[in-house]
Amino acid sequence: MAILIDRETRVLFQGLTGTTATRMAERAIASGTSVVGGVRPGKGGGRHLNVPLFDSVAEAREATGADASAVVVPPQNAAAAMIEAVEAGMPLIVCVTERIPVLDMVRVRQALAGSGSRLIGPNSYGIISPGRCRIGVMPDRPHTAGRIGIASRSATLAYAAVEQTSRLGLGQSTSLGIGGDPVHGMTFSDCLELFLADDETDGVVLIGEVGGTDEEEAAALLRSEKPGKPVVAFIAGIHAPPERRMGHAGTVSLFGEGNAADKVAALTEAGAVIAKSPSLIGHAMQQALRNT
Repeated sequence: MAILIDRETRVLFQGLTGTTATRMAERAIASGTSVVGGVRPGKGGGRHLNVPLFDSVAEAREATGADASAVVVPPQNAAAAMIEAVEAGMPLIVCVTERIPVLDMVRVRQALAGSGSRLIGPNSYGIISPGRCRIGVMPDRPHTAGRIGIASRSATLAYAAVEQTSRLGLGQSTSLGIGGDPVHGMTFSDCLELFLADDETDGVVLIGEVGGTDEEEAAALLRSEKPGKPVVAFIAGIHAPPERRMGHAGTVSLFGEGNAADKVAALTEAGAVIAKSPSLIGHAMQQALRNT
């Protein structure tokens, strides 16, 4: 099966009736995803896109049995929305919102600690298992069902990897964006553990970038687990100047840490195959599968 989501996933949209949430929900419904409701305080009892609206996540979850929530609200309200979903016991929370203050995300991480909830994002393109479920802002094409797991900090580079693995006939079991912010939910290590345990995933692509320690932690996991599945990695920002943010809020190397060269070295030592260019991710995976 795919990781985290499948055909049975029942999705709730926090912020439904907003323009972005409406567009996301429409695409999800068109793809066959089971969208069971929306949360919009003050509009409970109404309907939008032919699904019921509720005033709170707790009320919506009790009424619909939702087990995944998409947080599509403005940055100033996003932390409260995520914490509300955690307190309602939502198993999976996907936040696509950008520019959430770091201290707000610290509060979200505190709420997540010890809970049964997993958070993807924020500043994430979401998660998709082609033909099964999609929660996010990713394009409809060129995702195709297959057996490659993709976890990425960058949406654009993830879409490139999706296009290549689709074109080569490998397809994707699940593709998800861990987000480009310095404080976020699921990490590369979390994704790796799930992909390595998934019988329907034959290989894993990790797309990282400068800043943070997610890639080094993933490398430590690979050294410990020594998986039989190939792991291909691409790290953006080899030539990025230190102490300068390059795009995402989390793409900055400080105090001699978080630079791309060190991440590449750690992953190489751990046995990952390093793609030299984003255009070579698919071919690197194809060759790694042949060598396994």
